[in-house]
Amino acid sequence: MSGLRRFLKEFRRRPSGVAGVSILAAFVALALLAPLFVGEDQLDVTKVDGPLLAPPSGSYPLGTDQAGRSILALLAYGARESLRIGIIATVLTVVFGSLVGIVAGHFGGWTGRILMHVTDWFIALPSLPLAISLAAVLGQGETSITIAIAVTSWTATARLVRAQTLAVEARPFVERARVLGAGNRQIMVRQVLPNVMPLILVSSTLTVAGSLLSEATLTFLGLGNPTDITWGEMLHEAFANGAFTANAWWYILPPGLTILAVVLGFTLTGRAVEHVLDPRMEKSR
Repeated sequence: MSGLRRFLKEFRRRPSGVAGVSILAAFVALALLAPLFVGEDQLDVTKVDGPLLAPPSGSYPLGTDQAGRSILALLAYGARESLRIGIIATVLTVVFGSLVGIVAGHFGGWTGRILMHVTDWFIALPSLPLAISLAAVLGQGETSITIAIAVTSWTATARLVRAQTLAVEARPFVERARVLGAGNRQIMVRQVLPNVMPLILVSSTLTVAGSLLSEATLTFLGLGNPTDITWGEMLHEAFANGAFTANAWWYILPPGLTILAVVLGFTLTGRAVEHVLDPRMEKSR
């Protein structure tokens, strides 16, 4: 607990990190509370009766879409789907990438070389076309987009974790554990994993930002489920229904700015965590 208190104390000294956490807390609260003030009838195109593509007004602070739905209500409800896809994709990415990195770094030899060759092969492939292809093959929807993001995003984590694993296993306490009879699983779980966990934590916060951008990109390209409400799907609908040509900026800017704000929040938080866990970065600036 003393380590956690020390971490929080150091983190609070970084205004950028506090700002990032504040941004994320606001959007998480918006996502959790959205069902309390956004009813299903406000999202159903067959039930809404608002003006079509109307600019912001007292009744509709952010205007309406082509079906007469409130842009503010869509943004609030879209936060749930966008954040959920981004977080689930990040968990899959970090878990798989960390597993590959630890196994490759611990065993080395043919096992490590094969895993790193596979990693390099995925790095060499253009991630966006690969994600588009996977999402198209798996079909439209949240699941296919999540899998596509995870498959194309794990390589950076694997590389980082492998490098850290090699550094940890060169330390005396790991050699001591090996001499005392610790097996491969025990070394990886009890010795290596706790020491690479800070790097995994930093990688996770930064990976969420990339996952959100990837989700917005894939749904904007029409690979999402049209019935789901996400920020990327809102941009896709705006483009498909003539918001650009109609100069309906209120339909385009809000989802784009919310994506930018959440990505900025995760980036600021991740950078602050990185500086707290590795004070040498602060000294080198």
